[in-house]
Amino acid sequence: MKIVTREELGLSDLVIDCLYQGGRNGNSSDDPLNLLLPVSNQGGFRIIGTKTQPRLVALTTSLDDPDWPDEIDKEAGIFTYFGDNKKPGHELHDTPRYGNLLLKHMFNSVHSEPNQRDKVPPIFVFEKARKWRDVIFLGLAVPGATNLDSNSDLIAVWKQRGGSRFQNYRAKFTILNTPIIPRSWIEEIVEGSPMGQSCPESWRSWVETGTYAPLKAPRSLQYRSRAEQLPQENRGLSIIRHIHSHFGNDAFRFEACAARIAEIMLPDIAGNLNLTRSVRDGGRDAVGQYRIGTGDSAILVDFALEAKCYAMAKSVGVKDVSRLISRLRHRQFGVLVTTSFLSNQAYQEIIEDQHPIVIICASDIANLLMGHGINSRSELELWLSNF
Repeated sequence: MKIVTREELGLSDLVIDCLYQGGRNGNSSDDPLNLLLPVSNQGGFRIIGTKTQPRLVALTTSLDDPDWPDEIDKEAGIFTYFGDNKKPGHELHDTPRYGNLLLKHMFNSVHSEPNQRDKVPPIFVFEKARKWRDVIFLGLAVPGATNLDSNSDLIAVWKQRGGSRFQNYRAKFTILNTPIIPRSWIEEIVEGSPMGQSCPESWRSWVETGTYAPLKAPRSLQYRSRAEQLPQENRGLSIIRHIHSHFGNDAFRFEACAARIAEIMLPDIAGNLNLTRSVRDGGRDAVGQYRIGTGDSAILVDFALEAKCYAMAKSVGVKDVSRLISRLRHRQFGVLVTTSFLSNQAYQEIIEDQHPIVIICASDIANLLMGHGINSRSELELWLSNF
């Protein structure tokens, strides 16, 4: 990873996945963003200009808040960001850093008639590097995406904390295919000329035509390591251990839970996911159909599900995977749900032989449930009581 030192911040370009170092004093003065860009040194939203007409927005995320799971899909070039109304007691737009109001204005500009994309400021996305106050540049973002409309790219979602309900925004951005933001463009933006000579072509094209050109980065390694398949933080580990303890040796009861987990990940399962018998199930713990398309144009694709409620120390091996593969019929796909991980050999066999299997491992389960609002032990126990 390229590293830009604190002394170089004021002259540096912004480079995708480059780390920008802050200070080492242990307080807010360490923040590098106000040296890299003329913005404040606190908050998830930092701007140049006014809150109703910002010229530039620096948006920061930790990507590790289980209650508000910001996420960057680097393969698709899509960034999911949750707004700043994260506690009860405030109206959706009544936040100290006016971040949700900024989101509302930006997305309204995209969908207004006639469009007002020229009123949307360049949005620079940074990830907190978890070391001091260093940050990593994730890219230049614009509101929305090619496949999303005004009903899908900015949504007010309900959450509950301490028995109180409140709303926050879930916003979808496209990371544009712009690997380097030149310092000269930052200076033009600050001066009020975002469409100046140094403006990246992807930004100019989006403003003028609405064309999204996402930065897509396919994985070079198509199978995940053991560490990537297991939760790495305490809340996720606790969720998986509790699920495994809840079902114990009764693997058949876990199958209904696994089916529900699959429905959370794949919401277009057509509602007729059926569990098979506890014995002589033909190698499939559940069978169902997945809907592709909408309305009368939709088609249904058959799939089979296999559930493995293993302790995290035990891997799903080649024998387990082969059992599911051998039961898949022509034009079917498989779903494998496990509270553990796949061994390297089993995972490689699926990928290299191009078997159509969706793998939902322990880390996936933890992230899905936390993203579904199941974060505490009491919430998890209530959810598990359904199975």
